[in-house]
Amino acid sequence: MSRPPLPPFNLDAAHLKVRAAEDGWNSRNPAKVTLAYTPDSRWRNRHEFLIGHAAIEAFLTDKWRRENDYRLIKELWAFSENRIAVRFAYEWRSHDGNWFRSYGNENWEFAANGLMKIRIASINDLPISNAQRALQWPAGARPLDHPGLTELGL
Repeated sequence: MSRPPLPPFNLDAAHLKVRAAEDGWNSRNPAKVTLAYTPDSRWRNRHEFLIGHAAIEAFLTDKWRRENDYRLIKELWAFSENRIAVRFAYEWRSHDGNWFRSYGNENWEFAANGLMKIRIASINDLPISNAQRALQWPAGARPLDHPGLTELGL
């Protein structure tokens, strides 16, 4: 299985890879998102360390069970032959109705077939009010005309 664009990345390919990842995560479909990773993919997400599809899918299932009304924007920060760095922000609502904006950075390394083999994420959460929300669109992929992080000042 391959998932274009494939490394080595150029600027256009890196932007496409970042948007594809954003769209996948905004689907909130753990099984679908997991397919973007190698079967032995290694993750560090905050304080958790995961290896492989089963662990990733279980992690994402639990994540989106807790993080309601999830909306995410990723932005390319840097890239090289088979690596991409992004910054991101996502907003979500807890079960008790409190809103949060989570900010972070991810470092990605890809296999030759375009699947991600390493994902390292550092994330911080900020409580926000409903009035402070900036990522508001219908569930699913961010509309093409919705501003990105830079345009939103995030």
